[in-house]
Order: sequence, then C-alpha cells, then structure tokens
Amino acid sequence: MRASHPPTRARSADASSIASGRIADYLRDSILDGKLLPGARILQEEVAEQHGASRIPVREALRMLHADGLVTIVANSGAWVSCLTQRECSEAYQMRERLEPLALRASIETMTERVVVHLAELVRAMETIDSVDDFMRLDREFHLTSYSTAPDSYLGEVVRRLWNTTHHYRRAYARLAAAPSAEVTHLEHKLILDSIRRRDGADAERVLVTHIRRTRKALEEHPEIFE
Repeated sequence: MRASHPPTRARSADASSIASGRIADYLRDSILDGKLLPGARILQEEVAEQHGASRIPVREALRMLHADGLVTIVANSGAWVSCLTQRECSEAYQMRERLEPLALRASIETMTERVVVHLAELVRAMETIDSVDDFMRLDREFHLTSYSTAPDSYLGEVVRRLWNTTHHYRRAYARLAAAPSAEVTHLEHKLILDSIRRRDGADAERVLVTHIRRTRKALEEHPEIFE
C-alpha cells in the first residue's frame, strides 16, 4: 500500500489565499479610510515586507482590489490607487443615479423587518456624530445595506464598484459640505427610510435619485478636488 503524504500543495495554496485576503482587507481599509489617496502607487515589495509575505499573495490581493474598482493595475508598470478626473467622476455619478434606484427597488421587495430596523439605527446614528470619517462609514453602510437584500446580480457588483471608485471624492464633498451637520442629507436619508418602511419603491427611487444628483452637482462645482 502506498504511504499517504500530507497535501502540502493544498496547505500552501490555502495559506496563500488567507494571506491574500488579509492583505486585501488591509489595503481596502487604507484606501477607504483615506490613508492611501487616489494616484498613490502601491509597491508590491513594500506591502510584502510589511506583511511578512511573498509577492504572490500581494499580487492576488491587488487583483482583488482591481476587481473592486479600488486599484488600477498597469501591465509591466505596477499598481496605483484608482483615481478619476472630474468628468469621469460625474459620469460615474450619473451611472449611480440610474443603477442604484434599480437596486433599491429590487431590495425593498425582499427586505426583512430586521434590515429595516438596522437602517433606522444607522439614520439615527448619523444624526449624532461630528466626525466626517464616522459619517462616511455609516453613510456607506446605510446605502449598501439598503441594496443588500436584492437578488444577487451583476447590478449589485457594478453598484459596489461605483461606490468604491467615487469614495474619495464623496469624502472630499462631505468635508466641504460639513456632511455630519447637513440637515438636507439627514432629511433625504429619513425620506428613503420612510419609503422603505412603506414598501414604496417608486418613492424610494425618486428620493435616491435626488440624493445622488445633489452630490454630483456639488462635485461639478469644485474642480479643485480633482487636482
């Protein structure tokens, strides 16, 4: 009988996958928290050394972030934090104006009361904070949660990617507008929540379009954000 041997290749692949996920999470958080700004180069050697890993899991982590819209990879050159021109950002927001209402309506149709309660908690929490960073985190959670009960589809992937690629510019707008204290922002969140509670997809869509468009218009008035 042939002696059995430990599946070393499988264990090695699993370890590499775990390392890739850990590195991807670290880089994702650094980008979304504003520690890595648009256009910043990500050096594979530095990231590998920082995490005590080889370059293989780093490359895989960068591919994951590229699929998420957070990183741009240029063949034979390297990887950079994704950045947008003002025109590209405006275009991304116009896409959001059309796609996110579809995602919200689909999500409302299958949303549980537990999710509605969580959305209400997020709306209340956003009214009690002063930090832009905390507002950004809660605002992102509110909107992506409101889309989360829609059936899995390509639409959800595209929406998340658009949120990722526009995140930095949304943060810049939030600082300009003092978003945590902006009454109109909180009002729009409440109106979206009210529409969800009433299971009125048409109303929810209308409010959401206005909510997204208002940010787009403001960003179009501040070209310095993109310099």
